[in-house]
Amino acid sequence: MELINDNNTPANTAPARNTSHTKAENTLNIKDFLFQFINKWYWFVISLAITISAAVFHLLSTPSVYTRSATILIKDDSKSGSSKGGDMVDKSFFRSNTNINNELQTLKSSALMNNVVERLKLNETYTVKSGLRTQELYNTSPVVVTTGSRTDKNTLIAFTITLDSDKEFTLSDFIGNNGKVSGSVKGKIGIPVHTPTGTVTLSKTKNYASSYLNTPIRFVRSSIQGMGEAYAARLNAILGSDKTTIINLTISDYSPAKAEDILNTLIQVYNENWILDKNQTAVSTSQFINERLNVIEKELGNVDESISNYKSEHLLTDVNSTSNLYMNQSVESKRELTQLNDQLTMARHIRKELGKKSLTYTLPSGTGLENDNIQGLIGEYNTLVLDRNQLLTSSGENNPLVRDMENSLRSLQNSILQSIDNLITSLTTRQQSLQQQELASTRQLASTPGQAKYLLSVERKQKVKEELYLTLLQKREENELSQAFTAYNTRILTAPHGSMAPTAPNKSFILIIAVAIGLLIPAVIIIITIMMNDKVRGRQDITHLQIPFAGEIPLAVKKGEKKPKTDDFRIMVKDKSKNIINEAFRVIRTNLEFMIGQDEHKVIMVSSLNPGSGKTFTTINLTISLAIKQKKVMVIDLDLRRGSLSKYIGKPHLGISNYLSGQVDDWRSLIKHADTEISPDILPVGTIPPNPTELLFSPRMEKIIQELRQEYDYIFFDCPPVEIVADASIINKWTDLTLFVVRAGLLERDKLSVIEGFYEERKYGSMALLLNGTESSYGKYGYRYGYNRYGYNYGYGHYASE
Repeated sequence: MELINDNNTPANTAPARNTSHTKAENTLNIKDFLFQFINKWYWFVISLAITISAAVFHLLSTPSVYTRSATILIKDDSKSGSSKGGDMVDKSFFRSNTNINNELQTLKSSALMNNVVERLKLNETYTVKSGLRTQELYNTSPVVVTTGSRTDKNTLIAFTITLDSDKEFTLSDFIGNNGKVSGSVKGKIGIPVHTPTGTVTLSKTKNYASSYLNTPIRFVRSSIQGMGEAYAARLNAILGSDKTTIINLTISDYSPAKAEDILNTLIQVYNENWILDKNQTAVSTSQFINERLNVIEKELGNVDESISNYKSEHLLTDVNSTSNLYMNQSVESKRELTQLNDQLTMARHIRKELGKKSLTYTLPSGTGLENDNIQGLIGEYNTLVLDRNQLLTSSGENNPLVRDMENSLRSLQNSILQSIDNLITSLTTRQQSLQQQELASTRQLASTPGQAKYLLSVERKQKVKEELYLTLLQKREENELSQAFTAYNTRILTAPHGSMAPTAPNKSFILIIAVAIGLLIPAVIIIITIMMNDKVRGRQDITHLQIPFAGEIPLAVKKGEKKPKTDDFRIMVKDKSKNIINEAFRVIRTNLEFMIGQDEHKVIMVSSLNPGSGKTFTTINLTISLAIKQKKVMVIDLDLRRGSLSKYIGKPHLGISNYLSGQVDDWRSLIKHADTEISPDILPVGTIPPNPTELLFSPRMEKIIQELRQEYDYIFFDCPPVEIVADASIINKWTDLTLFVVRAGLLERDKLSVIEGFYEERKYGSMALLLNGTESSYGKYGYRYGYNRYGYNYGYGHYASE
């Protein structure tokens, strides 16, 4: 006898061992995944329903976010000329160059945004529930809350406002710095009310309407600094390009009107701060000039009063003309000496101011010193002080740029001090020379009356003070003009604008993600389930085996039909039936006839590697299929410990065990038949023996096989699983073919190599493989039959039920 495998290799010739079968065991066909996806279609429906519902809920509960943007141009002072009146202003007072990176950081600073928050009161919000969303009433609130003067503006306050009528309201759900506070407070519009969070007053606005009655309005006031930092983080300020000074400002908010107001106010506050920084030197100079004017004005008044009193007291009307020449020389010397004294006084004053003031204050400029070098150094020093102060607004004192500027300022201080010391020395020398000239003129006037000398001295001082007073007045006017003609540092290229379509949430994107997740979750679960399934899944898992393949039996339970119970032993094969199970057994019957050849009287052992493979189900239905073909078939239940086959015929008390033990002499008297129209002859187990292995060695076993070969076309042995007990190995010597039943979904794939080893080692002679319980869908009715797993509990002297 010669068995033929799937590759037309003679079964009695041991093939070479397939070294690649391990890889083949794990091979997955994409059709397997598609079949599982289609089979679990309702998983996808449920998952999609959940994810899409979650996405819709998210869209309905999330407020829409709108984006507004503006474009501004930062002007560069060093490249632009002066505006009207610029020729009258000393440019050395206020010259500075704009650093675009510093301005960019200034616009993004939280200090600037704090001013915006305070002006627009962004730290105070009024919200109402609109469906699932929370809607902010920006500039549309029907009431406005005013807190008491003693309440810190940075203190957290939150409560719910319910308008009971046009004049009364109720406050509840209080939250303060110490947490939630229970209770409620009633009050009237316009009258202060004492609450757990402080004294508050509610006033109506132009947006008040009766529709807000009994509608809870949530009021929250947070700290200005915290809100400023939050909005500064949401502000996006970037350069238009590296070669321009154009800055693009962008911010997003739930209210488009609020976003536009934030950008407009931010630009306005930035311009105001820039003007203040720009005019800081001019303000300092103006203050110094005003102080000097007040002093000189008082001195002029004293001089005039002194001359008037002296003339009245001495009845003087004119000075002796004879001393005019010497007097004029003396006057000239006095005048120059006075100017030198003023220069010395101014120089010493500047030196004192320089040593007294810190690096954050500018020095007075344009004070009348005739030394251009000192004036230039003071202007450069003031410019550097302003740049350092501006940089400190956006960074700390440890910034390397700040430290470099500080070193430069100290170097300039030393240069200014040295120049002033040199100037003082020079003026002192000239003063001594003029004093000598004055002494000579005085000697020439020795004969001049003392009254004339006194009057001339006083009048000379009067003229000097008047000249200095007029000079300071001119400087003050120039300073005021410089402040009046200072222009903003920015120019708005594009006013805040944006689309009325919200930028977030992105409905299309969220729905696409929801659909993707809805499809991905069940797909991943199915793929993981398939990948982690180490059981035999179907025909694709055994195609790499060299053992001949007899066929497969589908796992099927008819739609709407419950799975059979554990003790429900069905006979599925019936005459003239054309369902899936019958067709499967017909195919197996044909393959079996081809494998064992045309010779009759064949002994076939049906076994498996593990319990629950469905070998008994296969045996009874396969033998019925052969009996339908008019073959004479005998089935012997040699599972002496379980007697599973005997259950199909009611499990008689007498059977093959009784014959082998000598209790019954004629085995023909033990033959039973299944309760079907056509049935093979069946020898049940009978009494479960305490020594089943010893019975198989009985001489009667060989005798009955010889007799059965003469009377029957096919003899089937329903044996217990191999490797569990030795029964199958004992029976193997009388069999012509061992039919191994592999149950899909039960046997681990790595155990297939064990069966392959049996075949290659000829442990059970001729072998064939039958795949049982494969999942498939056939026809529009989708039949699905199934057989139960049963567990073996082998014992002696008793029957172990499942």
